[in-house]
Amino acid sequence: MVRPHPARGGGSGPRVSLALPGMTTSKVIAAAVSGLVLLGLGGLTVWPERTLEVPAGAAAGSLDMRPCEYDTEAGTVPAECGTLVVPETRGDPGSELIALPVVRIPATGTVSGEPIFRLGGGPGNTNMLFPQASRLTDGHDVVLVGYRGVDGSRRLDCAEVAGAMKSSDDLIGDEAKRRTRLAFQACAQRLTKDGVDLNAYSIVQQIEDLEAARTALGYQRINLLSSSAGTRTAMIYSWRHPSSLARSAMVSVNPPGHFVWNPTITDTQIARYAELCAADSRCSGRTENLVASMRAAVTEPPSRWGLLNIKEGNVRATAMYGMHHNGPDAAPQTAPTVIDAFLSAADGDPSAFWAMSALSDLILPDSIVWGQFASFAMIDAPAAEAYYAAGGDPGSVLANGGADFLWGGPDGYATVWPDSPDNTAYRTLRPSDTETLLVSGTVDFSTPAELATRELLPTLARGKQVILPELGHTGDFWEHRPDAGRHLLTTFYDTGTVDDSRFGTRAVDFTPTPMSMSTIAGILAGVTAAGTLIAVALLLVLAARVRRNGAIGSRASVWVRVLAPIPLGLGGLCAAALLVWTALPRTPLVNATVVVPALASSIGIGVYLAWTDRNREVRTRRLGLTAAVGGAAAGALLGFSALPSFPGVATALLGAAAGANAGLLLLDLGLTRRAGVKEPLAIGG
Repeated sequence: MVRPHPARGGGSGPRVSLALPGMTTSKVIAAAVSGLVLLGLGGLTVWPERTLEVPAGAAAGSLDMRPCEYDTEAGTVPAECGTLVVPETRGDPGSELIALPVVRIPATGTVSGEPIFRLGGGPGNTNMLFPQASRLTDGHDVVLVGYRGVDGSRRLDCAEVAGAMKSSDDLIGDEAKRRTRLAFQACAQRLTKDGVDLNAYSIVQQIEDLEAARTALGYQRINLLSSSAGTRTAMIYSWRHPSSLARSAMVSVNPPGHFVWNPTITDTQIARYAELCAADSRCSGRTENLVASMRAAVTEPPSRWGLLNIKEGNVRATAMYGMHHNGPDAAPQTAPTVIDAFLSAADGDPSAFWAMSALSDLILPDSIVWGQFASFAMIDAPAAEAYYAAGGDPGSVLANGGADFLWGGPDGYATVWPDSPDNTAYRTLRPSDTETLLVSGTVDFSTPAELATRELLPTLARGKQVILPELGHTGDFWEHRPDAGRHLLTTFYDTGTVDDSRFGTRAVDFTPTPMSMSTIAGILAGVTAAGTLIAVALLLVLAARVRRNGAIGSRASVWVRVLAPIPLGLGGLCAAALLVWTALPRTPLVNATVVVPALASSIGIGVYLAWTDRNREVRTRRLGLTAAVGGAAAGALLGFSALPSFPGVATALLGAAAGANAGLLLLDLGLTRRAGVKEPLAIGG
């Protein structure tokens, strides 16, 4: 996270007294709270906190730096932040300018080497988050340059694509892939109509942005530190601008053509885990042959866990990503967790598969910026075409679900997304004289070590490779023995020497971390069922009290209307989740059509019961129910629109509570004025 230095200032304004005719003090307070919540929701903005803009009068290549702070794993450190201005379409004199963020974290102590430009993975992910930067600043500046299409003034968001994925009955089912392809086509057409040159968001143009930043910062030569998809950028950088580079370290190397996973290599890596499993008492106690057990789990996959739907394609796609990391200190969705899920399914317990299926619906559609991903990945479109033309998956354990999810099959997005002319010259490897370090793990499912060894290493005149035993994808390198990784990188950058002696072999722990998918399934199902029952019970208690006493009572009504919306709203959401998971598999869970009715009904009815009085006319009570539910719906919709995804659900709940109360307060005010009564009705009726 980057933070500018705060501006100083302050002061307090005059106190203002507000009174409305015909309103009691409690009603004024409630109205003020409701109004502030609703107005606040309407003024919220989505990430990023500040939209990057091209500074007035700026020219291409300009960079304005200023003091700021940057969050690292070692704490907040002083840094410099700036806005780099570049043409969207290089070579076009009339091109619009775009802005990209730049962060420089200055070296601590004496500068001993060239700056380190970091190139993160993806594609479709930001390049501005690098908490490990503090490991490398002893003698080196660390520089982050935003990726065009993700971090800058033009972001290639494709709501059409995310929406198509969320409303699928299986992320890699035939119908879902067809709809996703059409969504990519619609997104490309919309962005083009809006004036975006999609051909300008290639790897080559990303490299030229880095060159522009290098020049503007006054560096003669730089070091590169790349990971995953970022290694492809580093590779092409060394071909286009060799004189600009001192040394290049690539972690989790992705040679040309390998944005499409090789299912045969994936099966080989699963076989490696089978060997490790056989040597582990916990794992071998559950299976005699891990490969056979995993294959058995998906040969006839379960379609349900009780009443809850399981989407087979979701499981296969999620499994591929989960297998990228090995070990408790990497990501929560680690290879041991996935292996445990498959063994549980093979033993007749489908709950883990259901958890994987449900979580993938919530996480994968919004996981990356799809427009930038497509523009970047199109460099490997011919490789994807060749893979599917040859028949696609040959029958591997995971059926290459990850590739199907990203590419959409033979008729996927590559058939409708523009392929930049920049890509043609960089689809095959070239010789490079840049001093390069390749870092790989033996069980990296995403960027297998053997590809770097067999394909890239022979093209590097001064290349060296380190293969770390039992490490997976990039996250494993950063989290396993941080001092060893820091020493490997800084020694290489300072001297060209490769010293991996501090790593050693990492033992594989087959214990799911932090918990098994079966446990997660139990928690999800248990919490949603309990939340639904609590909300129903609360509504029944309120209804019974109204029936018995005629009304909740003035004092109790205030507390119920303020506090009850929280459990009622959560319970309504829980009930909606159960409905989606059991009967509406194509309905997005985090969607206005689900969230708004759930909150409007649960919170609206609850607030109405706290307000109503059986002594009132039937017509008045009906108006109250309409005002409460309608106000809750309006507030929920406003709140859900204020923030994206899960934060929007929280603001929708607050909006529903405020809207329901505001609707009833307005009704009370109208009734009071109509009756011409100076002393208004009590808040509880």
